[in-house]
Amino acid sequence: MKRIKKLYLLMAIAVMTITLSGCVRVNNDGTPKEGFAYNYLALPAEHILDFIAKFVGGYGWALIVLTVIVRMILLPVMINQMTKSTKMQEKMNLIRPQMKNIQKRQQSAKTQEEKMQIQQEMMALYRDNDVNMMGGIGCLPLLIQTPVFIALYNAIRFSPEVSHTVFMGIRLGDKNFVLVILSVITYLLQGYLMTLGVPEEQKKQMKFMILLNPIVILIATLQSPAGLGIYFFIGGIFICIQTLIINMYRPKIRREVIEQAKKNPTKVVTEVKEEIKETPKEINKTDINQNRKRNSGKQNKK
Repeated sequence: MKRIKKLYLLMAIAVMTITLSGCVRVNNDGTPKEGFAYNYLALPAEHILDFIAKFVGGYGWALIVLTVIVRMILLPVMINQMTKSTKMQEKMNLIRPQMKNIQKRQQSAKTQEEKMQIQQEMMALYRDNDVNMMGGIGCLPLLIQTPVFIALYNAIRFSPEVSHTVFMGIRLGDKNFVLVILSVITYLLQGYLMTLGVPEEQKKQMKFMILLNPIVILIATLQSPAGLGIYFFIGGIFICIQTLIINMYRPKIRREVIEQAKKNPTKVVTEVKEEIKETPKEINKTDINQNRKRNSGKQNKK
């Protein structure tokens, strides 16, 4: 599990670092070079912001409207992922007594063979109860939004109109520490909301994933202009709302998991059967004993 956590942390940071590293090459005079990221991501984003700004009265509001549109598109994916994660948490709660029992036996195991056997029991317990340790964990929403990050980052970076706009006292092209703090707070709040209705022991296991998003957002907003910081902040508010929606449905999800468990009762694995194969030495010993008996029988007949 620790390896999985490290993998996701590295993946999330790598994606965000690559995304916000520019992705658009510039000429000596600072103008962008023609390329995929600029032609097909940055320019369309700039045109979209120009179009929205005409109706909402400025680029700051245009960024907020665009964030809402993107989040509404992502809403089904996010709700689906959070629902899967909640279901997995409830399934883990049902088999927690059996897990504790197996873990205690694993700690007291003396030989490597015993530890491997008990580990197989744990895997069988997960398999029989349809528990996936990876369930609900993933960077899919982050990966889906990567093109949006690239597009907005470079649209703000290379558009004089957007970068020089001042919105609520904030220049969109400059870095803003206030937006960094606000963005991190919203994602920390979302992490707190995820723990509501969750047992204390499970909260400890969730600490890593709760802190992962704020860490990634902190790195991203520190590297980004304020315009992208607005995207992260408004996006964080949306995620908090999504989490509240899932919390409202948690009792229903818990009932569904319990009903499913009643149809397919939790299976407690007490032992893993393994085929015991005779070693060559053991086979030789049995053959020798049989031969001795035969020989002694022949001699008695004589």
